[in-house]
Amino acid sequence: MVQRHDARSLHYDFRLEMDGVLKSWAVPKQPPKETGIKRLAIQTEDHPLAYADFEGEIPAGEYGAGKVEIWDRGTFQLLKREEKEIVVTLEGEELKGDYVLIRTKYGKGEKGWLFFKRTD
Repeated sequence: MVQRHDARSLHYDFRLEMDGVLKSWAVPKQPPKETGIKRLAIQTEDHPLAYADFEGEIPAGEYGAGKVEIWDRGTFQLLKREEKEIVVTLEGEELKGDYVLIRTKYGKGEKGWLFFKRTD
């Protein structure tokens, strides 16, 4: 699922249900719907599964304060999961096809990833 999160800056929270939690990445620009577009994705803390249905306003003064809307939801199939690469097939309303997350050296503690749609 992907949440559009208008906090300090507008970004998209990309989440995959793995290991009983939502593995999460903050994507500063809209996730790519077509091949050839790469987006930075900063890994954030895991979220509880219940957060997958959250839409609403996080109050000022709280972590992540701002408006949260569900931008995309659907299912995924895990094709590959390694320390530095995750490949999934997404079947969402907005994102469809094979997507790749590749860990980079960017970001504190190597939390930076590249997120893109794989060529068909």
